[in-house]
Amino acid sequence: MIRVLVVDDDFMVARLHSTLVEQVPGFTVAGAVHSGKDALAAVRELRPDLVLLDMYLPDLPGLEVLRELRGTGGPEEGPDVLVVTAARDAETVRGAQRGGAVQYVIKPFEGQLLKERLLRFAERREALAALQAPEQRDVDRLFGDASAPGGEPGDPGTSGLPGGSGTEGSGAHRPHAREDGAAGRTRLPKGLTEQTAGLVRATLDAETDPAGLSASECAGRIGLSRVSARRYLEHFVSVGTARVTLRYGTTGRPERRYHRVDPSGSEAPAQTGP
Repeated sequence: MIRVLVVDDDFMVARLHSTLVEQVPGFTVAGAVHSGKDALAAVRELRPDLVLLDMYLPDLPGLEVLRELRGTGGPEEGPDVLVVTAARDAETVRGAQRGGAVQYVIKPFEGQLLKERLLRFAERREALAALQAPEQRDVDRLFGDASAPGGEPGDPGTSGLPGGSGTEGSGAHRPHAREDGAAGRTRLPKGLTEQTAGLVRATLDAETDPAGLSASECAGRIGLSRVSARRYLEHFVSVGTARVTLRYGTTGRPERRYHRVDPSGSEAPAQTGP
């Protein structure tokens, strides 16, 4: 679990952000505080993996708190920081970037946006942990270089990750997927992560509609971009653990609907409630 410390001077806003964090699988709230000094103390005591940090605090400038947080325990041990603030001036944004913030979310925002940023953080974190001997292109993608192959911006769920693309359907049938026994029963192609694959797999397995599940529906349920959800669903199709049917409307392209397939290779029956 990724442990999150919420820092906001407004008690109700902190509670709202905590609720959003708890709704994202793989994340849990370690604590919530309402001042800069309390944030620094809580980081030392709770050792969170990620801090949601407001820039407007009653006692210390937010950028000062950011610099202190990133230095807590040394560069390898300090928590990552995701700025969540109403501050939209260029100086603060630049300061947050220089200070090492991993994301910057401007209030007010839709809850879905924060959920997507959290999932993106989890994917980057997992990708970093998996790095052993990366090629330059892998490093470029991880650092968000849009000029790297597969590194185009536009998909908050995958762009900037090794192998991520931000283009629809990319990586769905890559030849280097190997047997593994994890989600989808193969080792995932580059740019796809076990954590997100598990979420998409669980969503597909829980689908009760005989018509199947669309990428947009899957994305909406777990806080992922539609493009990312489709990449995972297409991967499951490519390894035989899901199948696709087409739903034709009156205009436009047919909609791809995904159905789970049991280990024997036949379509699993739709689940029903207790």
